[in-house]
Amino acid sequence: MDLVYTEAEEEFRRRLREWLAAVLPGLPAKPPPDDWPARRAYDSAWQRMLYEAGYAGLHWPVDAGGQGATPTQHLIYLEETEKAGAPYVGANFVGLLHAGPTIAAEGTAEQRARWLPPVLRGDAIWCQGFSEPDAGSDLAALRTRAVRDGDDYVISGSKIWTSHAEVADWCELLVRTDPDAPKHRGISWLALPMDAPGITVRPLRTLAGSAEFAEMFLDEVRVPVRNRVGAENDGWRVTMVTLSFERGTAFVGEVVACRRTLDGLADEARRNGRWDDPVLRRRLGRLNAEFRALWRLTQWNVAESERTGGVPGIGGSVFKLRYSGARQELYEAAAEVLGAADAFDLDREWVLDRLSSLSYTIAAGTSQIQRNIVAERILGLPKGR
Repeated sequence: MDLVYTEAEEEFRRRLREWLAAVLPGLPAKPPPDDWPARRAYDSAWQRMLYEAGYAGLHWPVDAGGQGATPTQHLIYLEETEKAGAPYVGANFVGLLHAGPTIAAEGTAEQRARWLPPVLRGDAIWCQGFSEPDAGSDLAALRTRAVRDGDDYVISGSKIWTSHAEVADWCELLVRTDPDAPKHRGISWLALPMDAPGITVRPLRTLAGSAEFAEMFLDEVRVPVRNRVGAENDGWRVTMVTLSFERGTAFVGEVVACRRTLDGLADEARRNGRWDDPVLRRRLGRLNAEFRALWRLTQWNVAESERTGGVPGIGGSVFKLRYSGARQELYEAAAEVLGAADAFDLDREWVLDRLSSLSYTIAAGTSQIQRNIVAERILGLPKGR
């Protein structure tokens, strides 16, 4: 792993910092967290600015509409935008970090030309239709059926925890196209237009009060066969490409954000007198070491990605597993710094983030699943019975 940036990479960092310093002061105020139509408009406007400045799809291949930047340049971009307090991808999360990279890696030329430019411009929002009520951690047990009828699939079933379904134009959808095949086979990856007849979306409100997830019900929804990415019944392999992006680089900016939060916690503890507690100081010091180590692991994963053509490897599962626990520990420390009187005040900084952190050992693959991946695919241990 090379931890030294080249002159070209540092020049890229300098130009990016200058652009951020010029444009960020002119951005409008962020909309309320529970107003998703307004958040979509805000996030899409920021994505258009990135597109016009040449920063959209930075690490995507040139033939997919991206800039062809190296994973290291992408890492610099994520680090600098987070440090500057730039808007996060928000409603563009699935399109930019999951579906888009998957289509770039697995889609046909026609599919790339059709779906990727609107994502990069901020014109199209995607949601993720993977989990089901009885197939969350055991994703391969999904039962949503897609029956071939001429040039269409007819889809019936339901999905849950469908990210950004309320405001999405498209959905990356996993369906079972061969019910008689073993469960990791017989699955296909489809692009579902969210305005198709037969789709019902019901928002799910989280502990923090927001509704970025939804249930989605599909009643004989027709999707053209040409919307399938990859071969029929090869969807599990395509899904592993999607999940490698989700676990490989999707949380990089959040590591930087956590380090900034940790600095803020230390400052708050000094102001309110809790810094005098040696146990708390040791806890914050250990968390500082944790997030520094996670940043180094991120750099290692990026270096590995550069050697393997830009698709993150299974090392992302190691990162995801430890990051999930460290984030929860960070916001437990935040509650200690705030004190009992403020730890549940939703108007206080960090409180909503603390509630959100509870989901991280489940979201993007539970910690139990990540341990299985690490044990079987990295350590070479036998599969459990």
